[in-house]
Amino acid sequence: MQLAYVLNIDGLPLMPTHKLGKVRHLIKDGRAKIIKRNPFTIQLNYECENYTQDVTLGVDAGSKHIGLSISTKKEELYCSDVELRDDIVELISTRREAKRTRRNRLRYRPRRFDNRIAAKKEGWLAPSVRHKIDSHLKVIEDIHKVLPINKIVVEVAAFDTQLLKAEGKTISGSEYQQGEMLGFNTREYVLFRDNHKCQHCHGKSKDKVLEVHHLESRKTGGNAPNNLITLCKTCHEKYHKGEIELKQKRGTKYNDATFMGIMRWRLYDELKAIYPNVKLTYGYITKSNRIKYGLAKEHYNDAYCIAGNFNAKPLDTVIYQKKVRCHNRQIHKVNLLKGGKRKANQAPYIVKGFRLFDKVKYQDIEAFIFGRRSSGYFDIRKLDGTKIGASINYKKLELLEARSNYLKEERNRQFLPMVEAMGFLA
Repeated sequence: MQLAYVLNIDGLPLMPTHKLGKVRHLIKDGRAKIIKRNPFTIQLNYECENYTQDVTLGVDAGSKHIGLSISTKKEELYCSDVELRDDIVELISTRREAKRTRRNRLRYRPRRFDNRIAAKKEGWLAPSVRHKIDSHLKVIEDIHKVLPINKIVVEVAAFDTQLLKAEGKTISGSEYQQGEMLGFNTREYVLFRDNHKCQHCHGKSKDKVLEVHHLESRKTGGNAPNNLITLCKTCHEKYHKGEIELKQKRGTKYNDATFMGIMRWRLYDELKAIYPNVKLTYGYITKSNRIKYGLAKEHYNDAYCIAGNFNAKPLDTVIYQKKVRCHNRQIHKVNLLKGGKRKANQAPYIVKGFRLFDKVKYQDIEAFIFGRRSSGYFDIRKLDGTKIGASINYKKLELLEARSNYLKEERNRQFLPMVEAMGFLA
């Protein structure tokens, strides 16, 4: 079931159409022009009646994926799964390390961190959280440009991280103020938790000097207790020399739950400030409806349930989107090469007429440029990581679409087998 999205002569969205033959005639006769390739959108060059219906947008907010579903009472008009970036923390940590190194290497300059804290305004959010909220607002703004949406329903999820850490134990009242680190700082707690004993040799080295080791890099793993273990100085030095390996792995991360706890109400408030009709729903309602109607656990299926039009015929394809970095502002690689040389971190911006993340066609396969060489050979892949070719000459490529911040490709929708057997799609 294919749709063409339609804009009027002033650029305002109308209801989409299934009459693709008529769309082709309009374009051929010069009465319409193509605005977007994915989703396929045209703009009319003549006056027409601006007839619209009640259209509802369901938003499954998340820290890694956003589910979007737009429907009327009879049919679904748009379905999408948006994958967000997850590298903001690492990039900011790399920048912080580079600034600290440059400050100490070139000349001494007092830190300005305290000044930055004083300058933070009320309502300030960490860049990683701010990015996720801005991404939600951006994809909702973009879809408003092609469909006449008059109602938005957003699912907000609340996660009790203290209860998750308790691993099934009941917590209530003042117990929330008595966490695992009550009365300790982080280092003292890790040493106490590990009984002041090296967790690798368990005291066999006879080294009495104990140190706290990060299982994951401090840059991305942080100083959470489940990322720290106790090692004696001997084992710690051997590990960093590559002489021993540690069996311990980092404990469960609660980053996503923390993100959602911070951003859920902020997202809802900012949407209300922009759009007139915004409603809330909750995860347990979405789950109940998804099970009731036999839908697979996917973000776009959750969004379909959030929209609340359960008699709407669902689309059989999904627009999968992947958020990518706009620019690589790091001019040189962080790690120096042999001889102290600092190599440039990227190839030329445009190589033989192609840029990074351009959508291209190679042997009737649509894919994206994920790597480039100045000689004109490209690494071509699908968004799911499927490799089409690691070194394809530019002469064999056809440019379909210039890169954007959101890469898009169509995928088949996932349904449960029993739904297909029951004729849900009929």
